[in-house]
Amino acid sequence: MADRNCLISNEWICGEYVRTRSQELTDATLQHVWITLASVAIGLLVAFPLALLARRWRVVAGPVLGMTTILYTVPSLAMFSLLLPVFGVSAAVVITGLVLYSLTILVRNIMAGLASVPEEAREAARGMGYGPLRLLFGVELPLALPALMAGLRITTVSTVSLTTVGAIIGYGGLGNLIYEGMRSFFKAQVLTASVLCVALAVVADVALLGVQRLLTPWARKRRRAA
Repeated sequence: MADRNCLISNEWICGEYVRTRSQELTDATLQHVWITLASVAIGLLVAFPLALLARRWRVVAGPVLGMTTILYTVPSLAMFSLLLPVFGVSAAVVITGLVLYSLTILVRNIMAGLASVPEEAREAARGMGYGPLRLLFGVELPLALPALMAGLRITTVSTVSLTTVGAIIGYGGLGNLIYEGMRSFFKAQVLTASVLCVALAVVADVALLGVQRLLTPWARKRRRAA
């Protein structure tokens, strides 16, 4: 009875809301996760070659970093509005906008990670007959992983947050519930969706931190030795 009354009295914490809207919450969460994963993955695929180009040709570095920084300063509402005529009302609008936002962090961190690789490691690899590609994937990227993963973690957490803005076109995942709850002043819906959004960000960050530790066992050994 108390749970039912919390819906009637429009309380912030309401177990009956979670029980009766579990499918709605699940669908919104899955959409949120899908949009976040797609955006971060595509962002990484775009940022990686851009970072390599900027590192290879210094004349390209300035324009690439400048353009990604400018894109990051565009308000999300304006960004999605500008993309609407191109993609129509679809998830592609949100994903494209989030990809553009991710570039400034990912490109800079990839470049910073590659720049942090000791020159001695490169020279040793070349002396062992490593070509450019083998040097990149076998030596430089593994040593650059801490900086790269740091950028990926920041990007993922910010993408989880920015995905909610997609609610303006109906593709905001949990943001849809937050937006609808704010319009109707449905407290339980706003709070529950917000808490789930924060939980997604925390879980994603912890998961990526775990992946980073698995991929960089030498860093753990170094810390133990210290």
